[in-house]
Parts: sequence; structure tokens; C-alpha cells
Amino acid sequence: MGSGQWTVEKRSSLRNESFAREYENVPETGCLSVIVLGASGDLAKKKTFPALFNLYRQGFLQSNEVHIFGYARTKISDEELRNRIKGYLDKNAANEPSEDVLKFLQLIKYVSGSYDNEEGFKLLDKAISEHEESKKSAEGSSRRLFYLALPPSVYPPVCRMIKKCCMNKSDMGGWTRVVIEKPFGKDLESSEKLSTQIGELFEEPQIYRIDHYLGKELVQNMLVLRFANRFFLPLWNRDNIANVQIVFREDFGTEGRGGYFDEYGIIRDIIQNHLLQVLCLVAMEKPVSLKPEHIRDEKVKVLQSVLPINDEEVVLGQYDGYKDDPTVPDNSNTPTFATVVLRIHNERWEGVPFILKAGKALNSRKAEIRVQFKDVPGDIFRCQKQGRNEFVIRLQPSEAMYMKLTVKKPGLDMNVVQSELDLSYKQRYQGVPIPEAYERLILDTIRGDQQHFVRRDELKAAWEIFTPLLHRIDNGETKPISYQPGSRGPAQADELLEKAGYVQTHGYIWIPPTL
Repeated sequence: MGSGQWTVEKRSSLRNESFAREYENVPETGCLSVIVLGASGDLAKKKTFPALFNLYRQGFLQSNEVHIFGYARTKISDEELRNRIKGYLDKNAANEPSEDVLKFLQLIKYVSGSYDNEEGFKLLDKAISEHEESKKSAEGSSRRLFYLALPPSVYPPVCRMIKKCCMNKSDMGGWTRVVIEKPFGKDLESSEKLSTQIGELFEEPQIYRIDHYLGKELVQNMLVLRFANRFFLPLWNRDNIANVQIVFREDFGTEGRGGYFDEYGIIRDIIQNHLLQVLCLVAMEKPVSLKPEHIRDEKVKVLQSVLPINDEEVVLGQYDGYKDDPTVPDNSNTPTFATVVLRIHNERWEGVPFILKAGKALNSRKAEIRVQFKDVPGDIFRCQKQGRNEFVIRLQPSEAMYMKLTVKKPGLDMNVVQSELDLSYKQRYQGVPIPEAYERLILDTIRGDQQHFVRRDELKAAWEIFTPLLHRIDNGETKPISYQPGSRGPAQADELLEKAGYVQTHGYIWIPPTL
């Protein structure tokens, strides 16, 4: 791939041709080094390394130009790291690693060292430089991607060590980029402090704040749906849309992560980042172009138009049994469930509630966007009892998008029922694998495309919305309501939805179609 262009042979070997076309003609410089910091942790072995392997298997990472370095405090050998991660790389390989897995594992080298000491990072830089020399890359012309699969508390010292010991020379044609995992702070003050510390070391184009929700296939589809389809353009506004729900539900609790979760809660963990990012794509105006900065400009405008949260439009919950976890304090006020109504003060959305809802230990697992339209004026069929039109985008599981609409029930009588126009991905796109979010976002980072990453002013605007509410929760001024595991959450949340104008359809259940 050194010519800067995919060959026909390489393209034909890719599993997902549409995914391949999106990344054709990626400009190349010298060889590529991907450094996974926190290589011995759960995030690295469950998400980062599998994503890198899938990119390798699809031909996006070539063995003759890429090398992968793991770095952590754990004192293990190259082979021990490979043994730790190989079971996560290919779920279809069962106990016997495939040839692709074995070849990929040989690309991984491990370096042990602390996160705040030069010695370990000098060893890391030496290992990277030796790889670059072996590929005959001119000094400073290679690419170095540092993936921080680490807790936020160590971001500043790690970034200082990268800056001091491991930088590539951008003026020689190479680059150094840093991928930072959420959470980006705990409130506005801590986020700004973290941004300032990292911003003093790296320029904004070098910083990639990753939110894996932005890499999900149907989240990526939002811009296409909204701005490439004529029939949505006149409908997507306050005149036609009654409310928008963005929902994240899990049917399990904290499951051994109680101590970590209790430090953040459901709003910091899910709503302030994942769901708010989705809201931006639903509500933003059409950007000037698809250039990353034009898209991110419009997302920031949406966040800056959100009114302060009204406490009367918030319901918090904590499932019974949450505090039984020995790592959770007995007096914990941390919500495991939240429904929050946001209101956008602009010409398009004035008066339309955006309902963000997330919770653990609920009765189902799903993430979806639900756009509910207003009632039909002059309803001659008296079909309002059937429910409203809704456009639903199912993000996970069973990726789909469907329009709930009223139709005549088959038969001699003029009876109406709710049905759907359905695009279910597994049925429509048979045999076409949907890339994992981390695959796409890591590839975007290598490509230098920041469209699906969070910019600093965007992060600040997001924290400005939620910090006052979070401080009231932290201070015990706002308390969660108990709810039973396996339920819909507190009954008050459904009451809030009704007050916000959401009309629930009774008796209708969407069933994913089967072949």
C-alpha cells in the first residue's frame, strides 16, 4: 500500500466493500506504529486489539508496514501478551487460532514501564525507532498512533511522557496522534483542566477524543438519512415532530464494576456523552460540507442552544440491590437510571422535547432513536387511538430503521391498525458484515479524519449542560427513586414522558423480520 492506493487484489479481499470504498486512496507516508497503552487491561484486550485485528484481516493494516506495541506496568513477555489477547481476536476460531490470528500476533511487541517515568517511554521509543529503521523509513517520516486504553487520571502524565520521549517529526512528513477514551473528566471544571493539560502538549488536530457511539453503523447513517432524502427535509422540524426519544437500556446491572460505576453514574457514563452525541446528529442543521470541521461546527451550535435543565423534567432511579455490591458505599446517591428532557432554543426545535433515557437492570437491552410525529389534523379515520407515526432507528441489537404508520387492516371492514415500513439490516444486507465501531474510528484516526471525534469546544458545551444537575446529585439535593431490576424503571419516568407529550402505542410490538 506504499503507493497510496489500494490494489485490485487488496480490495477484492475485503469483507465489506462499501467500507473499503470509503477509505480508498488514503495518503501514506512512512510505516505505521500503533501503540496501545494499558495493553494488559480489559479495554485493550476486548476492544482495541480485536479492532486492530479486524482491520488487519480486512486488508486495511498491512503486515509489511504496520507494527503494534503494547505498553503497560505489568511485567510480561511478548508471548504472554499474545496469549492474553488471542482468545478475543476471532470468536469463530474456537480453541484453535486461525492463520490470520497467528500472523497478526507476530506483529505485536510488548514494552513494560510506568506511566510517569521516562525510562519506560525511552525503551518504548527505542523499540518503535528500531521497527521504523527495519522498514527503511526516513527518520521522522513514519506515523505513530498512541491509543490510551487507560483511566483518565493518568492521561496527563502519559501525554507528557509521549511528548518528551516518543514524538515523531511532523516536519519530516510523519505524524503523532493520541486517542483518548472517555470519560473526559467528571464535570465542566475537571474536563477543562484535563483539556488544558493535554492541550498544552498537543495541537487539537493531534487529539482524538473517542466516543464509540459515533462509530456505530446507524449513528453514521444519520447524516445520510436526514440530508440525502427529500421527504425528510420538510418534516424534520417543530411543525411536524412532537418529541424525540434517545434511549439506552441494559438488562443487567453493574456486574463487578460497581466501584467504577458509582464514581460516575448513568448520566456521566451514558447520557452526557453517547446520547448527547446522537442528539446532535438528530438536531443539527445541514453542514456546509462533509468536512469534519463543518460537521462539528453544527454539532456545537446545537449544544450551545440547549436550555438549562429543569429539575421537574428529570427522573433519577437506582435499582434495588445496587448497594449490595461491596464496592458501592451504603449511602450511595448514584443513579443507575435517568430520564432527562432537553429543550433546544432555536427556530427548528422550539417546543420539541428531546427525551434522553438510560438505565441498567431494566426489562430489555436496546439503544434506539425514536422520532414521534404529531397527530394527523382532521382525523377522519379516528385512528389516533392506534398511535402516532414514528420513525425509529434501532442502534443495537438487530440494527434496523422502521416507520410506524397506520394502514387498513385486511378484510371487508374499514378497520385501521399500526404496521411498519421496515429496513432490517440482517435481512436486507445478507452476508455484509457491519464494522465494529472501534474498527471504523481507529481507521479514521489513521486517516486523519476527525469527523466522528469530539472537539474541545464541543466537550465543553456538553459539560455545561449537565454539570449543574450532576453537582445537585453529588451534593444529595436530587435523589434517585428505587426501582425493581427487570422493570421499566421508576413509574415516574413514564409519567414524565406523558407530560412531555410522548404518546405510547399500546398493543403494537415491532418484531425484527426473519428470512
